[in-house]
Amino acid sequence: MATPFLWKLSSQKLGFFLVSFGFIWGMMLLHFTIQQRASHENSAVLKQQILDLSKRYIKALADENQSVMDGPYVGTMTAYDLKKTLAVLLDNIMLRLGKLEAKVENIYNGTGANMSSSTSTATPSVTNVEKVNVADLLNGAQEKCELPSLEGFPHCEGKLTWMKEMWRSDSCYSNYGVDGSTCSFFIYLSEVENWCPRLPWRTKTPNEEVDRRGQVRTLLFEPVRTGFEELYRVMSQREEFRWMMLRIKRMAEPWVSAIRSLAAKQNLTRRRRKKILVHLGLLTKESGFKIAENAFSGGPLGELVQWSDLITTLYLLGHDVRISASIAELKEIMRRVMGNKSSCPTQGDKVVELIYIDIVGLTQFKKTLGPSWVHYQCMLRVLDSFGTEPEFNHAHYAQSKGHKTPWGKWNLNPQQFNTMFPHTPDNSFLGFVVEQHLNASDISHIDDIKRQNQSLVYGKVDNFWKDKKKYLDTIHNYMEVHGTVHGTSTVHVPSYVKNHGILSGRDLQFLLRETKLFVGLSFPYEGPAPLEAIANGCAFLNPKFNPPKSSKNTDFFKGKPTLRELTSQHPYAEVYIGQPHVWTVDIENSAEVEKAIRSILSQKIEPYLPYEFTCEGMLQRVNGFIENQDFCHGQVMWPPLSALQVRLAEPGRSCKRVCQEEQLICEPSFFQHLNKDKDLARFGADCQTVESSADTVVPAYSPTRQHCIFQSDLLLFSCAGAHPTLQRICPCRDYMKGQVALCKDCL
Repeated sequence: MATPFLWKLSSQKLGFFLVSFGFIWGMMLLHFTIQQRASHENSAVLKQQILDLSKRYIKALADENQSVMDGPYVGTMTAYDLKKTLAVLLDNIMLRLGKLEAKVENIYNGTGANMSSSTSTATPSVTNVEKVNVADLLNGAQEKCELPSLEGFPHCEGKLTWMKEMWRSDSCYSNYGVDGSTCSFFIYLSEVENWCPRLPWRTKTPNEEVDRRGQVRTLLFEPVRTGFEELYRVMSQREEFRWMMLRIKRMAEPWVSAIRSLAAKQNLTRRRRKKILVHLGLLTKESGFKIAENAFSGGPLGELVQWSDLITTLYLLGHDVRISASIAELKEIMRRVMGNKSSCPTQGDKVVELIYIDIVGLTQFKKTLGPSWVHYQCMLRVLDSFGTEPEFNHAHYAQSKGHKTPWGKWNLNPQQFNTMFPHTPDNSFLGFVVEQHLNASDISHIDDIKRQNQSLVYGKVDNFWKDKKKYLDTIHNYMEVHGTVHGTSTVHVPSYVKNHGILSGRDLQFLLRETKLFVGLSFPYEGPAPLEAIANGCAFLNPKFNPPKSSKNTDFFKGKPTLRELTSQHPYAEVYIGQPHVWTVDIENSAEVEKAIRSILSQKIEPYLPYEFTCEGMLQRVNGFIENQDFCHGQVMWPPLSALQVRLAEPGRSCKRVCQEEQLICEPSFFQHLNKDKDLARFGADCQTVESSADTVVPAYSPTRQHCIFQSDLLLFSCAGAHPTLQRICPCRDYMKGQVALCKDCL
């Protein structure tokens, strides 16, 4: 049986055999040498020769085997079958060594024993060392494998059960060292797919380290970038990218300064460089939006701002970025990704590890890949300006609730949706950078610009001004009113308004520096302009909405996958900035408007820009997400549980609201740690009776009945929504000032 087996061995494994046979041949030569030199050398010298030759053999074997880990459960590069075969040879070698050493002793002790005798029964010096049991190895005996605690890895047990039944379903599993044993399953699920904690006795290479989850990750020590040459080369080849490239070039200096500053504050070297696909569905011809074509003529730019800032961030952080703006490009890239038809992850370099995409692109992605798109869902990060709440994301639940929206039902982890502002804690806040258009020479004399008693209205379209004359008249009583309305129609613009038309970014910055008040007209919702005005020292008059605007009462939000209620034109500015920079007022109440204006004029308001909307803030936030958010490998312990603060929401109140009122953030990734009776017992909730429910407003608790309702569907954990009769159990966390996406211990 040995000959067929040898033919299957790789050259490396064959080398093991050659070394082994060479060792046996060396023993034979040594045997002959002992006979010839018996009268000239003592036994101590010959013993040393035996030991030296043994050491040489062990070293040679180790050199050959340096990339192969020992044991039957070794994952990649297994040599366990070879070990079984070598065990027979080694067992024989050990026996021969014992006999040889005994005979050397006999020669020099004068026993004159026949060196060729096969009946000599000496006890070798190695008998105290535990020998390899050849018979057990050949019969498939398993090495001892003590499994660690599965705490924090809720999917591990289920994956182990699946592997026991299905590990023979694809040959790729055996290529990773899976051989039917529990330990081999565990090593595969912890080191290849990361569903389970790593076994503590497993060795690590010098370029590996243990992360917060106890997982070992490989480090490539890639530096950050401080130049844009390669990015410019790629983007200059496509007309669709022209507007974004111009923005990146304008902001190149602050971006480079920001990455250097962040690198000085954080260790950015111990990171893994990832292959990232950026697919802009909104720029494809098939979308029909023509956003790139209209970018230079007053079209909507919010999405292009966010995309250009994201691409810049990924590039400067050192990742390999591939940008796609056509379905043909998407098909070609994913064809390479899908080249591996195996159930196992692709071995070696991966074509794509992370995919940033928008809702339009997501539809294209699903159509391009067909049913197999689900295998790549976990890689997706979806740019979604207004957010997608869990009850719209969950296809079956959305259907049961009668939600008719073309934008939901994706069945992603809600945190895979990346928003423009941190308005929906169920999603991740990606954000953008508020551009400072001024160059160094501009900044040097900007302090010489004097504030004028004037306001600037936030509304570049004439229709935004409709029915706002009374409100604007009140403002005009205190100061000049300026505008930047474009187009030929200005019928809704009062005659006293000084209209500047479309301004360049630089000219707009100078106008804002001369202005004291930036005036909201109730629309557009949640745009970047108010932050730009605040960053230039303007106060922002933020129209209050009572009742709040939502898909229930506002056409703009109908069909969008959220029930979020906007309490003002700019909820972020209202909640996270506030006075003296932001004044949220009822614009129908002239007295309230006048009171705010008088307060604003009575003080000097300094420029203010939250850190999260600076270049450095975005670099820090996105790096945190890339390094820590993982939706492909089971539970991710990030943010760290040390940030968890549990609160009970009274009936009729959402977790988002309860956390926010205490200057905290609802953290949906913590829900899974509050979804068992033993979990809640630590926080004083005594669950005498329990039940499960697939609903977005659980887990919840009834203190009178000591009854707990737990979540049965992980995709429905949600910070939004209120239970009508029970207390919602809310996972809150703190956040860094000016960086609400990150907790204080998140870096």
